[in-house]
Amino acid sequence: QVRLVESGGGLVQPGGSLRLSCVASGSIASPYVMAWFCQAPGKQRESIASISSDGDTNYLDSVKGRFTISTDNAKNTWYLQMNSLKPEDTAVYYCNYVIRKTFWGPWGQGTQVTVSS
Repeated sequence: QVRLVESGGGLVQPGGSLRLSCVASGSIASPYVMAWFCQAPGKQRESIASISSDGDTNYLDSVKGRFTISTDNAKNTWYLQMNSLKPEDTAVYYCNYVIRKTFWGPWGQGTQVTVSS
């Protein structure tokens, strides 16, 4: 299985920006969907942004217009650009992929994002 490593989290003030990175240990077989998830304390992990191997993107309503998912295929890396951050965006962020809507990759350690003044 292709493993993923997330990075780029940190402490940021409300209104600030962060760019998260998700680096894969190898190429992921198409067709796949790569997604970013967040898990806030006491809450379930939820998908907030995804991009297919065809380049189609989807976003949770709460992040539309603020977050952008993108990929650098040459580097096997996916990004989540997070702008206009809010305290409610505070969570651990994970990336993961699903191949042919069936086979999920292993979960990584995630990266902590804290939005606070």
